[in-house]
Amino acid sequence: MDFKKAAILGSYISKDYAEPLFRLLAAYKDISASEAASRLSMHIKTVQDFLEAMASLDILEKTKATESKRPYFRYALKTRNIKMDIDLAPLFADTKPNDKIAQRIRENKNARVRFTISRNNQYISNIYIWIGEGRERKERKLNLSIPQGKFLYHLPFPSANFQDIATIMNSAGVSMDNSSEILDILKELEDYKVIEIQNP
Repeated sequence: MDFKKAAILGSYISKDYAEPLFRLLAAYKDISASEAASRLSMHIKTVQDFLEAMASLDILEKTKATESKRPYFRYALKTRNIKMDIDLAPLFADTKPNDKIAQRIRENKNARVRFTISRNNQYISNIYIWIGEGRERKERKLNLSIPQGKFLYHLPFPSANFQDIATIMNSAGVSMDNSSEILDILKELEDYKVIEIQNP
């Protein structure tokens, strides 16, 4: 199940009326939205949305019926178990990020940013980025993990030469195990033009 479907399921399952509706569906061979709404004293649109959502997730079977030449739909349970199984594997960073850590970076000369150094002067703890102009200007605060903070403590200044990410990680004492979170914060800083990247 992907996140979109999981969000739909979670949204409807959390409603107070979810259990009574499923109890009806379990008791009836099939049921229409109007029948269920009448039985539970609910608004038909609320019931209709719920049944349609469950049908879209393949939890209910939806069949077209006709009464006095007016078509409508009936719904029946297709399963006795609902499982929310979300595959997180696609969210993990590339296990071989060699191409990305070979990129050369440095702080952007015109970056509107302020780095806050930790009390022990060993790493950057927070970054404050100014976004917008004049009265519309807003401050974006980024809290850093310690590996990210150590890495950015060694980020080359705008006047310095570009350095590749792997070299900076080594200088900062940051393990390759933390490469995914380093690349994540660098992507964010690139989007805000805090750093500039020179591909190898």
